[in-house]
Amino acid sequence: MATIQIQGVRVAGIAAAVPEGTRGVADEAAIFGVDEMEKTAKVIGVRSRHIAPPQLCTSDLCHAAAVRLLDDLGWARDSVDGLIFVSQSPDYELPATACTLQARLGLPDRCAAFDVNLGCSGFVYGLWLGSQIVGGGGIRRLLLLAGDVSTRRLAPHDKSVKPLFGDAGTATAIEFSPGAAPMAFELGTDGAGFASIIIPASGFRQPRTDETKALFAGADGIERSAENIYINGAEVFNFTIKRIPPLVETLMASAGKTREQYDHFVFHQANAFMLQHLAKRLKIPTEKFVLAMETVGNTSSASIPLAITMALRESLAEQPREMLLAGFGVGLSWAAASLTLDRPVVPALVIVPDDTPAMAAG
Repeated sequence: MATIQIQGVRVAGIAAAVPEGTRGVADEAAIFGVDEMEKTAKVIGVRSRHIAPPQLCTSDLCHAAAVRLLDDLGWARDSVDGLIFVSQSPDYELPATACTLQARLGLPDRCAAFDVNLGCSGFVYGLWLGSQIVGGGGIRRLLLLAGDVSTRRLAPHDKSVKPLFGDAGTATAIEFSPGAAPMAFELGTDGAGFASIIIPASGFRQPRTDETKALFAGADGIERSAENIYINGAEVFNFTIKRIPPLVETLMASAGKTREQYDHFVFHQANAFMLQHLAKRLKIPTEKFVLAMETVGNTSSASIPLAITMALRESLAEQPREMLLAGFGVGLSWAAASLTLDRPVVPALVIVPDDTPAMAAG
């Protein structure tokens, strides 16, 4: 693991946006059966998710979150020096979606803007990267935009993922602040497990063709195509239980804090069964452990800031809170952060209407 300490940087605000349309247990029951879906919902902790219509992309959801956050913060657009877009569902193969968002948000042309291709661990990686950039000097204000429209890549009859994933976009404002409490980060990767969560036909290694669109029955008996998300649930669970407890323990030691000193633990909202198992393993009190996915599902790189927006908005407005964040999954990749959130601006969840027109870049 890589251990990093960052000084003089604060999170000024966090916002999240979801599409208006939802799909729930009753909708999936029409495909998979009522008993099956009720059992699944109980295990994964998800009863409904927000699903983006075809014309809405991750960038549109992140844009909506960023506009609300900038307005509520009162940040002038020309005061933003950097933009990082973290997603595995970009607008284009090229150019970088961050470049189109820089223009759509009206940020100055001196603004550094680039994409990061990460999923479940992506928000924490982006927070580390953005904080390093701001802490290094030169860039004083930066927007971290993280989200995914994962539902676009789900096989229609894949009961292992279809009831789980939802769509969302988030915006986090990071700024230079000499008196801010230090942040600590732990990062790691095990690329040998890359095939545990994968869309096989999604790049240049296996280009999309007519053949890759064809459905076939996998070893688990589920029909999906090479263009759909595949998750080996057993391998991912074993990876999580092996890597995340020591990750959290190491981070707390690096930060010089105990469990009792943290107000909230927010992990990637993978599924309720996995999160509850982790909380028990780590001896984290229920009242400190955030589980906020019942109405939004697993939103990949958006899940941590979305959970903060949904579950901790009032708490964060009251006084500074000590936070431990952890993201883990596709890659296989993991990252955790220990930080103080000192009354950041956290707007109410933004709902993006389904009839929002497709947005052109720039």
